[in-house]
Amino acid sequence: MGILTSMYFGSVRLAALFNKKARMLSCGEKQALNNIASRIESGERYIWFHAASVGEFEQGRPIMERIKQEHPQCKIILTFFSPSGYELRKNYAGADIVSYLPFATRKKVRKFLDLVNPVKAVFIKYEFWPNYLKELKRRQVPTYIIAAIFRKNQIFFKWYGAAYRKCLYAFEHLFVQDEESRKLLAKYKINEVTVCGDPRFDRVCAIAHEAKNLPIIEQFTYGAPTLIAGSTWPVDEDMLIRYVKENNYACKLVLVPHETDKRHLHHIYQALRGRYVCYTEATPRNVEMANCLVVDTVGILSSIYRYGTVAYVGGGFGVGIHNTLEAAVYGMPVVFGPNYDKFREAKQLIECKGGFSVKNYKTFKKTLDDAFEHSKEYGENAQNYVQGNRGATDVIYNKIMN
Repeated sequence: MGILTSMYFGSVRLAALFNKKARMLSCGEKQALNNIASRIESGERYIWFHAASVGEFEQGRPIMERIKQEHPQCKIILTFFSPSGYELRKNYAGADIVSYLPFATRKKVRKFLDLVNPVKAVFIKYEFWPNYLKELKRRQVPTYIIAAIFRKNQIFFKWYGAAYRKCLYAFEHLFVQDEESRKLLAKYKINEVTVCGDPRFDRVCAIAHEAKNLPIIEQFTYGAPTLIAGSTWPVDEDMLIRYVKENNYACKLVLVPHETDKRHLHHIYQALRGRYVCYTEATPRNVEMANCLVVDTVGILSSIYRYGTVAYVGGGFGVGIHNTLEAAVYGMPVVFGPNYDKFREAKQLIECKGGFSVKNYKTFKKTLDDAFEHSKEYGENAQNYVQGNRGATDVIYNKIMN
């Protein structure tokens, strides 16, 4: 595994010559140990959280914030592997230090742990770094994984996966999202396991409670059936714009693209042909004249959902859907594309008739028509699902900190 690890990180260095994201990772990782050394406070007790990217960070965030709330004297160091995660959350106030994860070579692992000297380590969902886990266990640092999901087809459970399976025995306790994961681990005599769900449910409920008031959005949507389309990509936008046009703008559309560069926004504006206003230029007067509001800024989507009748969450015609829970928490039907297999919450929203998947424009139109007609019923289903899955944060916090 040591050779494979070295080969993997070597390939990242090579890819950095051609790929911007790999270059950001390579440069950030090279500086990580020096940055940590310059910021670490000698003698303090650090709890180390590690997330691959933004999605995993959101699962760990409620735990970090609970620790800071209950134990303000505790120090937290948060590491990311993904450049997108680090760049978006490098100024996160809930951690005392935010850094790239130093590559998991034995030398860097030891240097990182010597610097930080963590009293506890928490990995989130799918992060398994053998050299880190092995060294943490050797140093007797209590180590946990939270929000994990295990499936038979993962490498740990293959006939050739014994070396990888050793990673799982390094954890003092594993917090998993479902009973299937617990049963699978039990077959390999891994019994320090708690089924407690996903802390993201607690997170989205907290976000909804603290949602911003957005007067322009409120004025635009007031009294009208409204479709909030979040984190959309071009394939999503083409269907959304076609839908509102074919329905003669019977519903209002708030469109929040995943990418807000000028070229992409220009394409959207052309397709809407003057029936829109962009958020940064919206006024109480011109918003009254528009059928579509295009949000050309970032950071407010979770608050925008509260003003909708039906939500459409983008990404499902690409690598996978974005955050459906951000919309479901407000009690509205959630519609998304076909690539949702890796998202447990999407499957369960479908099961409870709070979420619906579409595979082409024909099913898109039919599903949205139905969602608007039964928005109250389907919305209650979605909201009840979110509320019924709260509580993971308390379970994890109590186990880790007591």
